[in-house]
Amino acid sequence: MSTINANAYPTRPLGKNVPFVSAMGFGAMGIGGAIYGPDSSEDEKQALLSAAADKGVTFWDTSDRYLNSEKSIGPWFAKTGRRSDIFLATKFGSSNMEDNQSHFSRPRSEPAYILRRLENSLKDLETDYIDLYYQHRVDPTVPIEVVLETLRPAVEKGTIEWLGLCECSVDTLKRAKAVSGMGEKIVAVQMEELGVAIVPYSPFGRGLISGRYRSRDDFPKNDFRLNIPRFSEENFPKNVQLVDKFSDIATRYGTTPAQVALAWIITQNRDFFPIPGTQTIARLHENAQSALLKLSDEDVKVTRK
Repeated sequence: MSTINANAYPTRPLGKNVPFVSAMGFGAMGIGGAIYGPDSSEDEKQALLSAAADKGVTFWDTSDRYLNSEKSIGPWFAKTGRRSDIFLATKFGSSNMEDNQSHFSRPRSEPAYILRRLENSLKDLETDYIDLYYQHRVDPTVPIEVVLETLRPAVEKGTIEWLGLCECSVDTLKRAKAVSGMGEKIVAVQMEELGVAIVPYSPFGRGLISGRYRSRDDFPKNDFRLNIPRFSEENFPKNVQLVDKFSDIATRYGTTPAQVALAWIITQNRDFFPIPGTQTIARLHENAQSALLKLSDEDVKVTRK
């Protein structure tokens, strides 16, 4: 399984009685293709992954529905031989709607589908094990107990080390944790009192808090964020005003608004593991430095407001 170097970059335990992972993760949705505007080249993606690993950002988060993200990570493992350096999380259970060009999805977790997606992910990632396997969206038509029993053979075999749930209810999480022999494998969800970690995705509000986007004209025409309410003609100007408050704090520290946002998340709780994504090495390094930024108590309070 993965062996993370705890002496290089800040690490934390992912829940209780589980491995240490980098305090800041790497969200690999952006390397999947033209999701956040134009796609980058495969050479650029490989260089980005190497930069993340070299920096010590070794908690990687991808999904079977992030276009070609898994297919970019797999060749990196094969080429570098560094699979054990990475704590790899991927997901199943979120299928595109009939229009496969859509970025919107529907939950899907019938047993045959789960097993097919697991097999495909292992193939695309060019690995024989997954450190953390999430149900991407809870399927209301398939009980969580059935989902876990479907995954039990893979867990017992060692193909899956740990399990997680995305956007689940408290009831679903408690039912999942109650499944004998499987509940203790769930480490990444959203309830501290149950001994699991919180892995907040999109910590920049889909780029909003970065401060780089001031109007809808700043996005490429094919950028899916133009369909998100916070970026609507009505809401965007109001949200930009809130982002400017992050900028004021960032100026005092000589950092960026994005770094303030990430530092604030990490400060809230040792069980919080943000997974910002990027397509550039410069942004990767900027994000990584956030784990070292110490905000004053007063700025933590102001940011929370």
